[in-house]
Amino acid sequence: MRIVCDTNVLIAGIVSDGLCRDIVKRCLPKHELFVSEPLLLELQTKLREKFDIDPARVPLLAFYRERANLVSPSRLPNPVSRDPDDDVVLATALAARANIILTGDKDLLVLDPYEGVRILSPRQFIETLESPPAS
Repeated sequence: MRIVCDTNVLIAGIVSDGLCRDIVKRCLPKHELFVSEPLLLELQTKLREKFDIDPARVPLLAFYRERANLVSPSRLPNPVSRDPDDDVVLATALAARANIILTGDKDLLVLDPYEGVRILSPRQFIETLESPPAS
């Protein structure tokens, strides 16, 4: 699967134990990951400002940067999300031709699906992986 992971899921995977950490460490490496410079910048900024974490000292983040494919999203022609900052996640997914956006953001989750891209919470993502393939 081609996956774009929003910054909140990645941050939860970095700063605390739980479902998001399991996804980031065990599930995401098995799929094609995509990211854009605006999403990387947001991730680094939030780690510094909200958690006082130096992104350069986070091995999981270094792994993510090495593993994720960098795409250049185009600006969406019209605002889509209730939160305009979330449109960059949608644009990144379109640029990546992603199958899934992985997010806990309700402003994104209500848009599922968007332009053929599934928008799943971490729990829904795990359930999708665990469900048998459709015949």
